[in-house]
Amino acid sequence: MDAALAMDRRVWEQFAVIEAWRIKERLVLPDKGGLDALEIAFKNRLISLLNDLEILRPDEKTLIVTLKTCRVQAARKRKGMPEFPCRSVGIVEFPAFARTIDTRIKTACLSCPPKTLPGTPYCSWKFTLEEAG
Repeated sequence: MDAALAMDRRVWEQFAVIEAWRIKERLVLPDKGGLDALEIAFKNRLISLLNDLEILRPDEKTLIVTLKTCRVQAARKRKGMPEFPCRSVGIVEFPAFARTIDTRIKTACLSCPPKTLPGTPYCSWKFTLEEAG
């Protein structure tokens, strides 16, 4: 599992950047588009086509993305397998994607297997816009 997670992290870090650049280019998103650009980008990610995402904007400097469904975890559950401990992958993937959309965006994991919050279906990520000082 450790070797698989290490490979997964390397692949997703690269894929997230490539995917973000392609979305930015296709949708002509600005380099400093902030959380508005990130929200648009998330809605155009492959992950949003495969899973049910909830995107919340509790305030103007915060965006929260929660996977309400996860095809990977659902498949593992159907097969009687334990949850895939994807937190270490997400900690690489989600910040790489967000930084590529706008370098001012910081990412924090709110919940992700193997450490999930009660009532959170799978994973949840908080993105904060930090203005340059």
